[in-house]
Amino acid sequence: MNRLTVITLSVLAVILIVAGYFSVHLFQSSLSRSQRLVAWLNKPIEHADWSIKANDRCPGAPFYLPTSGYVGFLWGDQFKLNHKHQGIDIFAGTASGITPVFSVFDGYLTRQIGWKSSIIIRIPKDPLYPHRQIWVYYTHMADKNGNSYISDPFVPGTNDLFVPAGTLLGYQGNYSGDSGNPTGVHLHLSIVLSDVNGRYLNELDISNTLDPSPYFGMPLNSLMNDGDIVQCNSQ
Repeated sequence: MNRLTVITLSVLAVILIVAGYFSVHLFQSSLSRSQRLVAWLNKPIEHADWSIKANDRCPGAPFYLPTSGYVGFLWGDQFKLNHKHQGIDIFAGTASGITPVFSVFDGYLTRQIGWKSSIIIRIPKDPLYPHRQIWVYYTHMADKNGNSYISDPFVPGTNDLFVPAGTLLGYQGNYSGDSGNPTGVHLHLSIVLSDVNGRYLNELDISNTLDPSPYFGMPLNSLMNDGDIVQCNSQ
């Protein structure tokens, strides 16, 4: 075996070890959050200090908080092999259709035809990097059968309608696309990049989304959070 082959194999071994470490780390962090989430959903009143509050804003952060509840899953959490969570999940701890959802920043709202539980808001100038445009995607705002909780002004087909920060967008729901398998009542939010033509990229691919931590002033990146309760960075 020549020296080049030995070096190559050594590098590959290191890469595999590092990849394995981060995979285990992500899985263990997700598991820890899952266990705490179960406790929250069972007795939210007993764990009120775990929750965030809609329309609060962490010191120095550009975005307001979109809804109230427990931040159960983070950007980058790994639930299955080769699939990382593209945003954050905030669980109300209430029944479906009760907990309101608000816009986090001024922007232009679109709701595509056929979208029962989702809207997306275009922010022409990223408050952290004004040279680029970003989008904020909100979903699960419908009951398990797809009956929408999105606010009446935002009918399907709404396109690029200006909404200021703090606008009521709808209410947390549990729509999954399969009435027989509803999600827990929560809001999923992700920050999505634009393509070269200014359209939003596919939110299902984490590489098309941004770490929401600096936008909310919270440790929302799973690599930077070992299962701790999410609060403002200054707390």
